[in-house]
Amino acid sequence: MALKLKGIDYEYIEAQLPIKKCPNIVKYNPIYKKVPVFLHNGKPIPESLVILEYIDENWKDGTSLLPKDPYQRAMARFWAKFMDEKCLPEVVKLCYDSNYEVKVKAMGELQELLKLLENELIKDNNNIFFGGENKVGYMEIVSILITYWLGVMQEVLEVDILNKKEFPNLCGWADKVISCSFMKENLPPREKLLAIYKEYAQPLVLPNNELSQ
Repeated sequence: MALKLKGIDYEYIEAQLPIKKCPNIVKYNPIYKKVPVFLHNGKPIPESLVILEYIDENWKDGTSLLPKDPYQRAMARFWAKFMDEKCLPEVVKLCYDSNYEVKVKAMGELQELLKLLENELIKDNNNIFFGGENKVGYMEIVSILITYWLGVMQEVLEVDILNKKEFPNLCGWADKVISCSFMKENLPPREKLLAIYKEYAQPLVLPNNELSQ
């Protein structure tokens, strides 16, 4: 999405599964062994947020990903880091951990984190574009974890985490973000994501003693 916003031609290569054993990932991201990795002039750049900032700084012409206002730019970085370092680990536990207690705890932790984001959106007047700039940018791209992927995961795991009753502002913002024409045109097909998560995610199954009650 960032490259398309900038009008930069690129080649997209899918990593082989399992990711941590994919030769290209091991070669270009030996520390974390995960996607994405961005190759530019033969030099690898790992980690999503780092990649986005590199693209924004290296190709200054065209659409700017980060807000121009210093405060809004700082807040975009803050909330992007919040999603990446706070929300994402809980989502991973919820999807892939086989321990029931861990999954339930992760679901509770994620809901508490979403409450913080809900309150931030109230302060931001539930604007479709984070920070009030009238364009898709850094935060809209980063927020796909919450605005798009989380809905797919909920369907696969048959859990109710992000709902309009508890998170009206967050759900409203998510609907607006993924309905934006640019976002909608460049999101991965929902059915494809559902198929992937159904294959690899660990369902949230109640223990036998709870099922019998």
